[in-house]
Amino acid sequence: MMHVLGLLFPPGLLTAPFMQNAWISGSAVAILSALVGFFAVLRGATFVAHAVPRASFAGAAGAALVGGDTLLGLGIFSAISALGIAFLTSRRDRGQITALVLAAALGLGALFLALGDAYAPQVYALLFGQIVGISRADVLGILGLTGLTAAAVAVLYRPLLFVSVAPDVAEARGVSRHRFNVLFLLLVALSATAAVPVVGALLSFSLMVGPAAAASYFGRSPASALWLSVAIGLVSVWLALVLAYDTGMPVGFFVAVVTAAFYGLGRLWALTADPLADAA
Repeated sequence: MMHVLGLLFPPGLLTAPFMQNAWISGSAVAILSALVGFFAVLRGATFVAHAVPRASFAGAAGAALVGGDTLLGLGIFSAISALGIAFLTSRRDRGQITALVLAAALGLGALFLALGDAYAPQVYALLFGQIVGISRADVLGILGLTGLTAAAVAVLYRPLLFVSVAPDVAEARGVSRHRFNVLFLLLVALSATAAVPVVGALLSFSLMVGPAAAASYFGRSPASALWLSVAIGLVSVWLALVLAYDTGMPVGFFVAVVTAAFYGLGRLWALTADPLADAA
């Protein structure tokens, strides 16, 4: 047994400074992504959760081109993309506007990379994440974003839940649907800003949507689904860190695989509990 534990948890997994940064930042991003992802799944807005992190990549590329802070550029473009989607979208063309904003941002990112080849490796890392390269300063920034997002979710939880579940009823009772759509998209932008440096623009979507989608099958109420989403997100990141450290393979790959496995278990659970649910 001790031999097996030694293989799974080799020296340095918990004690190496770069791994300690990875554990802290990965856990913070898992919590943040699960909180925001819960509302993305509930609202049927998973395409937005996919688009904003990818669009933010252009901000990092632009910041690197001018010698600025890539995390700051990432955050600015995340907010711009989220606000652009919020103010340009109507009920009928939500998907089209999101796709156009994403395409425009990716085009800008490609242009910035072409203009500054010397900075390409630094920005390329943001596509796939660099969790083992997170510095202590980055950890503090990610913790700050997580705390800000968690506080916002705590304050907005009830009205945002109301607008997400019954938007027409909420608006009839004086709760502005547009205002909370904007607030939700800003939460997605905050989540993307923290998650992209850790798991990458291409895979942050899996951490934001996978745990929340799995929790939607296991949870018996919105509150229980929210907490389950956080728990699944944390377990997914922790497993991914252990497996990546043991194998030398990318953390993002294991995050995607583990979250997909949790989703598959959720679907299986739902089918076992109600065989007619999938057909319905």
